[in-house]
Amino acid sequence: MDLDKYQKRAAKYDLFETTVDLKSPGFLEKILGLAGEAGETADKVKKIIRDKGGFASKDDIAGLVKELGDVLWYVANVARYLDVDLSEIAKGNIDKLESRRKRNKLHGEGDER
Repeated sequence: MDLDKYQKRAAKYDLFETTVDLKSPGFLEKILGLAGEAGETADKVKKIIRDKGGFASKDDIAGLVKELGDVLWYVANVARYLDVDLSEIAKGNIDKLESRRKRNKLHGEGDER
């Protein structure tokens, strides 16, 4: 699915009015939701490592896929509240990574490496 089409379709399920105001209840709910869903994803992985020695079953993977879908929904909507297309974010991220790869800077710390 095209990222921008996904972003537009995902907006249909937002219960808040979209506004480019970082103090708006809708934006804050999206940021907190993103953190929560990322945490749920990490928690599922933790339990797979702890309880199953890191070997994920088909059901485990299906659960992770659902959590990642929730993460994607929140990312798409945070971007929408910022009035940025999801494809622009994806392109910018790949461009950044490609620049780091070319400069042999994939390892290390800092946003501007």
